[in-house]
Amino acid sequence: MSGPTRRRVLTLSGAAALSASPLMRAWAVAPSPATGAPQHALTVFGAPKYGPDFTHFDYANPHAPKGGSIRLSPASWTTNQNPTTFNTFNMNILKGDSPPMMGLTKVALMTRNYDEPDAVYGVLAQSVTVSGRDYAFRLREGATFTDGSPITAADVVFTYETLATDGHPIYRQILSGLASVRAEGPEVAVLTFKEGTSNRLPPLVAVIPILSKAYYSEHSILDATLDIPVTSGAYTVGDFRAGRYVTFVRRQDDWTAEIPAFVGHHNFDSVRVEFFRERLAGFEAFKKGDLTFREEFTSKTWATEYNFPAVTDGRVIQRKFPDDRPAGAQGFFINTRRPKFADPRTREAIGYAFDFEWTNQNLFYSAYQRTPSFFVNSDMMATGEPSEAELAILETYRGRIPEAAFGPVWMPPTTDGTGNDRASLRRAGELLREAGWRREGDTHVNEAGEQLSIEFLYSQPSWERILQPFGNRLNLLGIGTTMRLVESAQYQSRMNAFDFDITTRRFALEPTPGEVVRDLWSSASAATEGSYNLAGIADPVIDELIDRMLAAETRAEMVVTARALDRILRLGHYWVPEWYSGWHHTAYWDIFGMPEKMPRYEFEVARTWWAKDS
Repeated sequence: MSGPTRRRVLTLSGAAALSASPLMRAWAVAPSPATGAPQHALTVFGAPKYGPDFTHFDYANPHAPKGGSIRLSPASWTTNQNPTTFNTFNMNILKGDSPPMMGLTKVALMTRNYDEPDAVYGVLAQSVTVSGRDYAFRLREGATFTDGSPITAADVVFTYETLATDGHPIYRQILSGLASVRAEGPEVAVLTFKEGTSNRLPPLVAVIPILSKAYYSEHSILDATLDIPVTSGAYTVGDFRAGRYVTFVRRQDDWTAEIPAFVGHHNFDSVRVEFFRERLAGFEAFKKGDLTFREEFTSKTWATEYNFPAVTDGRVIQRKFPDDRPAGAQGFFINTRRPKFADPRTREAIGYAFDFEWTNQNLFYSAYQRTPSFFVNSDMMATGEPSEAELAILETYRGRIPEAAFGPVWMPPTTDGTGNDRASLRRAGELLREAGWRREGDTHVNEAGEQLSIEFLYSQPSWERILQPFGNRLNLLGIGTTMRLVESAQYQSRMNAFDFDITTRRFALEPTPGEVVRDLWSSASAATEGSYNLAGIADPVIDELIDRMLAAETRAEMVVTARALDRILRLGHYWVPEWYSGWHHTAYWDIFGMPEKMPRYEFEVARTWWAKDS
């Protein structure tokens, strides 16, 4: 298994305004001249790859035929989206479970080019004019919602003002960096950012989907219902059955089709998303042809079960595509909000009980590498001894950070791979004693006589083959374990409320990390219900390093600061690192065409592939 849920933290995965600091400058996006020359793109560092006259992104086929369909299960999700069920089409709030890929029905002022680390290009916005902290977006003529009404600056103002107060915590954090938003007529929306706000924020805000003011004046944004909303994108919600499937149908009046950033996109007439509470059921559906595309996340299935007739006779293709995205952090996250996990030595001891080498060899067919860092598959991952530049940063925190930060970077412990490595358990026992636990018979207890116990919370039965050996080693260590399998809606609810001891997730960062890192690791997010800070990380030094990283004026400065941050995060032992792979493992029925070139930083199947017989 390559991941617990493959939950990616997308571009819209968290932001907050930075406090003013001498480390900061106002913007990394180069401002327009005083005359207010319009721009077609925004970047964080450097110039955009494409000029104002570009016709399409390199990874999209401008001649791709339109038609046909694709049927798949979701591989990534954000906000309140749930990959195993849904009960609402409102992805804007924390309440409820909405279907992944609702983004197909929405557009924003701008969109990412996934061949660049951080560039965004106009979609609803024809151009943007930057003057100091003001970003004036001129809207494109002919843009309409699914009810045929025009998308205006009033809708933009409504979207940002509403999501800033009533939206999902992700949106509220992002939009806390906005000082104001106003309409200058129906065609221009002006966003003013707070003084000292991170330079990463304007491109991030620009990719928030725009809502219909008229629709949400009649329907509360706080309602988690299955009413089909009025939306703005290339698709609308079609046929669906709650919790089972939803079909996104391409609009006949798709106004985005000729926009350069979307040329060669949205080629299928319909995209049907199927929901399964267990991955085995999804695999069986794929074998029968009920699904036509599958990204495989179970190593055993990939290695041993793609031998059914449709594969052997060539009707189904099994193929790996490179995954150059930063792999981020996948692991067993330890909830430090609970007193029993407050001491980092306790958390480190738990990590010694996980035998990755045995797991990889016996359960994963040696398919994976250990995840050592919060910035895996990225130049921001710390390695070896700190460089002079890293030491210069770390020295400013001497006395406030572990002394080990000035030496070789922390790496996960290794075992002999036999499944019976006692040395790692002995070291774990030493750490528990140092943390104040004492052995009484078969258990470890604290001064009050309370046993150290762990409940593993998960929603997929396939995790049991991994958790059981981990739990057995914890039991040998004198730590009681409970495996708690819950249905997906309850699982998400408990995640939102941080009601767990240990759970497992994967979070992937963007190539240029933005304000999302606040939602992952900041003290503020530790207390924000629904945030991605599952471990409850709340450390002033980490907060300051986040400030410093987001204030970097050059990419080189950002990288070295991220490496220093990585060293401190690792020494906190907030997680038990798991594994990663630099590949997308896919299988698909041989009915698709695809671009010759895939984008580097995303896997755009539903958006850029097409049906061969269209």
